[in-house]
Amino acid sequence: MEISYEKAATLKVHPQDSALGFGTYFSDYMFNMDYSPEKGWYNPRIEPYGPLQMDPSTMVLHYGQAIFEGLKAYRTDSGAIQLFRPRDNFKRFNRSASRLCIPEIDEDVVLEALIRLLKIEEKWVPSAPGTSLYIRPTIIATDPYIGLRSSHTYRFFIILSPVGAYYPEGFDPVKIWVTTEYVRAVRGGVGEAKTAGNYAASLYATELANKDGYTQVMWLDGVERKYIEEVGSMNIFFMIGDEIVTPALTGSILSGITRDSVIALAESWGRTVSQRRISIAEIIEAHDQGELKEVFGSGTAAVISPVGRIKYSGREMVVGDGNVGPFAAKLFKELVDIQYGRAQDPFGWVITV
Repeated sequence: MEISYEKAATLKVHPQDSALGFGTYFSDYMFNMDYSPEKGWYNPRIEPYGPLQMDPSTMVLHYGQAIFEGLKAYRTDSGAIQLFRPRDNFKRFNRSASRLCIPEIDEDVVLEALIRLLKIEEKWVPSAPGTSLYIRPTIIATDPYIGLRSSHTYRFFIILSPVGAYYPEGFDPVKIWVTTEYVRAVRGGVGEAKTAGNYAASLYATELANKDGYTQVMWLDGVERKYIEEVGSMNIFFMIGDEIVTPALTGSILSGITRDSVIALAESWGRTVSQRRISIAEIIEAHDQGELKEVFGSGTAAVISPVGRIKYSGREMVVGDGNVGPFAAKLFKELVDIQYGRAQDPFGWVITV
């Protein structure tokens, strides 16, 4: 597909790397592409970043038919730009599309479009330590129609946002709060899809956790409410004795790209990672017996997020000595070094733009 390119009349002033937060600044250009049943995906174009014009009856606003992905571009010490496992993001994107009755995209076409967009916007990739360019591919339903069915038309777009270091104050453990009252997803639902409604469903419990002084919510399964699923925007790992455990992908948990990277790295170091059901009762027992050595989350934003404290039913448990565990620290360094080109990539994860 031929990708058209419309130049912006004026360009934005780039923010200083030191001023970057998360999701605040956006680059000069975006990629857009449309879908109709007659044409399929058509009119791929790079054009100036700007508002999307919508009818008030646009279906995404009423029925939530929307999916997205999140990945990053990294600037290496030599000035090159790298992507980390973008094909896996687009494969997961298509799985989400299928679950939400959205037409799948051609993964090669959108990867080519992303690379071309990044080449145009290369100055937006920050270079300060820990900074990166966040990439948000999205599809929304665009039929102007009030009626419950899947849309016939869609808009696919990619926007870019330079972001600061996730740990500006240091790589410190977070505190997580286990909810027994609210659930994020159930098997048979859309928990394994990266769709907007999943995140809306998490907001209320997250606010309760924040008010209690905790950063994120640990979700339990939606039926028995005793098996651990994931944490906020992260998959979760536990080191119990010498065993590394992460909840199995049972249909209600997002299949994280970083999660898969952690498992591959750990196994390459000779460690066994168990993907199985794990209950909050097992975690409490391991803690009380002194066997809960480390807990950490994995995700695109933070890469590795060590957990220092867990609150469940009014009781707070300190993980290990409350500090960053050595295994989490090793994982974080290795993954970040691969992403920024400071370490060899034996898995073929990195694509140079």
